[in-house]
Amino acid sequence: MTHYQSDLLQLLNERGYIHQITDAEALDAAAVKGIVPGYIGFDATAPSLHIGSLVQIMMLRRLQQAGHKPIVVMGGGTTKIGDPSGRDESRQLLTAEKIDEHIASIKACFANFLTFGDGPTDAIMVNNADWLDSLEYMPFLRDVGPHFTINRMLTFDSVKLRLDREQPLTFLEFNYMIFQAYDFLELQRRNDCTLQLGGSDQWGNIVNGVELNRRIDGKQVYGLTTPLITTADGKKMGKTAAGAVWLNADQLSPYDYWQFWRNTQDADVGRFLRLFTDIDLDEIRRLESLEGSEINEAKKLLADAATTLAHGDDSARQAADTAQKTFEQGSSGDDLPRMQVEGGSISILDAMMSLGLCASKGEAKRMVKGGGARINGEQVANEQHQITAVSGEIRISAGKKKHGILVF
Repeated sequence: MTHYQSDLLQLLNERGYIHQITDAEALDAAAVKGIVPGYIGFDATAPSLHIGSLVQIMMLRRLQQAGHKPIVVMGGGTTKIGDPSGRDESRQLLTAEKIDEHIASIKACFANFLTFGDGPTDAIMVNNADWLDSLEYMPFLRDVGPHFTINRMLTFDSVKLRLDREQPLTFLEFNYMIFQAYDFLELQRRNDCTLQLGGSDQWGNIVNGVELNRRIDGKQVYGLTTPLITTADGKKMGKTAAGAVWLNADQLSPYDYWQFWRNTQDADVGRFLRLFTDIDLDEIRRLESLEGSEINEAKKLLADAATTLAHGDDSARQAADTAQKTFEQGSSGDDLPRMQVEGGSISILDAMMSLGLCASKGEAKRMVKGGGARINGEQVANEQHQITAVSGEIRISAGKKKHGILVF
């Protein structure tokens, strides 16, 4: 393992965040010498960020833990265009009012991970609409346009993959990488920001920003990316049958969030403990060495720690208590997904799908055939079974780990 002189790069390295750095030696020296302000941009395409953004949020947390300054950049401007990276089609364009609503909703999430304030290492949040919305097209083209060649832009994955698949890439989206690079220039000028962090898919965009700062202002700035976070079976982190794993409690209950981490595959436990919790590295090494049923204790610690960071101690404790009651004592628990049933009955297949326990009717049928579907703990053998209201609440189970409540 590479050894760095700075606490910042050593911390990021030990916990598995580093994929590429534009100039590792110079960044390492800068982080030893003084405070490095670093930023990550988050577009406001939904009312909440999801778990795919969590490694980036944790990187800002690590930046602050190592004595440096995190800058959260909300993409009030860039969301109006949409990042083409990793997409086969254009994003739906949102109104300025809807983007502002999303930003207001997302803001609360960061307060759980970062300390905001006016101090030298306190986090700040800025909105790139503050400078992008007021740009004048002709001066911007004249000042910034000459530093980007179409030849090079066509080589970036975000562009090349879309063209290779013969999917349309609008001129609007083609501008995204220019605006992201310009964000870095503005942040360097406004906040003395010298580091941009991001996922590996953002490498080309980050390098553009590093080069733009050098060419226009003669400033040395740096870029650092994380590896793509996948699960042990090669799937993208955070994709579940029930849908996205949202970070805001009003989008996904703390119980469901806790349960997502509890269901981590054995081979991922150590890596996820390093990336997504503050648990000491020696303790993580002990936990990831556990085998058999003992690894489940490590998964519970992962779920507790990750949920505490996102939702606080009380929510994490309540989620863990609900899980214990549900799985070890067989009771319902207050935080399970619930659905109101209008009318006198609902089929077992529709119930499992509506509660998010199965992603499709086919999956629900397979669950019934495999003996995993239960009503109040009793196995259901017939996929045509209709659940009727015999009492106020009925517990539906799909396998050993997924449960929900029907309310008649």
